[in-house]
Amino acid sequence: MTDYETVLLDRRDAVAIVRLNRIDKHNAISRQLSEELIATLDALDADDDVRVIVLTGAGEKSFCAGADMAESALGRNARADDDGRRDFAAQAVAYVARVRKPIIAAVNGYAYGGGAVLAINCDIRICATSARFRFLGASYGLVVGASRLPSIVGAPMAKELIFTARTIDSDEALRIGLANHVVPGELLEATVLDMANKIAEQSPPALAASKEVIDVATGWLPAAKRELEHNMDLRQSDEHKKRFRAAAERVVRD
Repeated sequence: MTDYETVLLDRRDAVAIVRLNRIDKHNAISRQLSEELIATLDALDADDDVRVIVLTGAGEKSFCAGADMAESALGRNARADDDGRRDFAAQAVAYVARVRKPIIAAVNGYAYGGGAVLAINCDIRICATSARFRFLGASYGLVVGASRLPSIVGAPMAKELIFTARTIDSDEALRIGLANHVVPGELLEATVLDMANKIAEQSPPALAASKEVIDVATGWLPAAKRELEHNMDLRQSDEHKKRFRAAAERVVRD
């Protein structure tokens, strides 16, 4: 597999650890990271020697801060074929949900906005005590996480978290089912690898089939299509543009 700048790959027998590697940007998803993450996951999903994927953030403070708002605000990496509706963070997040193999999110810090959705699109979430989640879409005039979160925490709690955009610490994440387990940061990798190795011992076809059936049973796939349709419209609205511009300008100033 090609070496990448923004995605690091660590192979541990049948387990592949994928690390988002933009520590200075809190592992925010840029166009480059999105493309490299999708290419990495595509290769791992096709590799029969890989049975489980672990997704985490490089460094100790952040899992993923969501989309790189500074890049978007400054119009970096634009191409002539971009139509204004392309969201490279959303593309990466959506791709995670399409991977057939089990994916464990090792949430080692902040998981905000698209980073929170990246985590909930994984099959299992094991969190360090430092983990923090925020579903910030409504603050920016978008729908973010509404298709997947209800199947994890229930509809009323999902509405509360999305409507208020408040921060969820690791204790609350465990209590409401957003986290499967919470452990001290120094034990996170060992805990995740222990579970990953247990999963890797099972039948790969049965795991893939079980994942598909559970996704069908929770009924989130049609909702994901509707979320995408809403966001395509909302991105063209003055409301979103005003809110996103203000938030992005704050990021650039900081």
